Amino acid sequence: MLYCFSSAQKIIEENGGAHRELDPALNVFFRVNDLYLGKKMMIYFAGNDNFAHTRLLSRDEADSIHFSSSKLPYLLDFFKFSKESPQAKAMETTLKQCELKSKGGEIKFCATSLESMLDMARGVLGVVKPKVLTTKILNSNHTLFQRYTFMEKPMEIYAPKMMACHTMAYPYLVYYCHGQKGHFNRVFKIALRGENGERVEGVGICHMDTSTWDPDHVAFQVLGGQPGSSPVCHFLPVDNLVWLSST
Repeated sequence: MLYCFSSAQKIIEENGGAHRELDPALNVFFRVNDLYLGKKMMIYFAGNDNFAHTRLLSRDEADSIHFSSSKLPYLLDFFKFSKESPQAKAMETTLKQCELKSKGGEIKFCATSLESMLDMARGVLGVVKPKVLTTKILNSNHTLFQRYTFMEKPMEIYAPKMMACHTMAYPYLVYYCHGQKGHFNRVFKIALRGENGERVEGVGICHMDTSTWDPDHVAFQVLGGQPGSSPVCHFLPVDNLVWLSST
């Protein structure tokens, strides 16, 4: 199963080898048995640096701009990026990622507008009014990496179906959204307090069946284990969304 943890996306790719040193930004994974009042753990909460300065386009705006790797030369000219620039490489990666075909029962798409994301969420989840959750940082001065304490018993949110959406590197806001047919996931809201007093309303997702995951998935490097050996949980980055069929 593919994960694009927003700003951690590059780190996951760079740490894909079994013997790479793990980056602190990968401190987002945990086990189901960690979900208890008083649990202390190091957590890295970060989002896309450009997230606050970008927005989802309207459907009309998005439909007026090509979104295809075959149109990359035109798009680079449109956004005034040179073909050798870091922005050009990031755009190419995003476009190609969005064009990959689904496999293994995964449902995926890239949303370039709020309307397209809502339409797909309704279709995937089978509800007219899907619920959306995201991690919230409650302090203005945010520390990326520190030890947090679970201040309350984590609250499980009923989620028979879910769809996760992750921000991608692009000149405007693009979400890579995906869900897995027939896979059981658990979603939790977790009240956290950092060592510096910072408060976070965290969203944790536990994937209960990892039997089809790549053995080299970074989660197994962080937590140990192998596909199918145990569930894997992770915190949702602040610029990511999870859509639920619960009301």
